[in-house]
Amino acid sequence: MAGEHSRKTKKEEQIREIAARFIERESNKSALITVTRVVLDEKARSGTVFVSVMPQSGEESAINFLKRKGSELREVLKKELSIHPIPFLDISIDSGEKSRQTIEALLKE
Repeated sequence: MAGEHSRKTKKEEQIREIAARFIERESNKSALITVTRVVLDEKARSGTVFVSVMPQSGEESAINFLKRKGSELREVLKKELSIHPIPFLDISIDSGEKSRQTIEALLKE
């Protein structure tokens, strides 16, 4: 069981790094999009890429952009990952990261 967990964690980290490079290369830089984490299901067949977007007003357009680019990201993953099958990924705003940033801002006041 522990080996399965570490393999899954390694896959998640690899996908996070590749997705971050892809977004950096493809985005128009009107908003800062950061890949905060990737969570795969138990069999690593699907998962979610969680992102934070600054400024928050750019979240909707960033998510739309990332969803439009989903098939291109999948092609990059096919080329750069040695795992099969390549998981199907959804994109979502990382609400935990958003909450952390809000708390941090309140503490600074």
